[in-house]
Amino acid sequence: MSRNYRKSRLLVEDSYDAMQKFKLQVAQEMGRLKFCKENNDHYKGELTARQNGSEGGPIGGEMVKRMIQSMEQQME
Repeated sequence: MSRNYRKSRLLVEDSYDAMQKFKLQVAQEMGRLKFCKENNDHYKGELTARQNGSEGGPIGGEMVKRMIQSMEQQME
């Protein structure tokens, strides 16, 4: 796996920092900042995938929801 694996998954590599900032902003507004890897890097191997998903998953869902709303507003 290349060392820039995460960055290579974005269509525009320069947007990586902006997406990280957006994720932290959304998590803070949702009160889920403690579930972001950037703020909570301890080992979570004892947690089930279901529990990890229920804690951090809503952050990504909210990000997508906001991006869709933004695009819809731009199209009007």
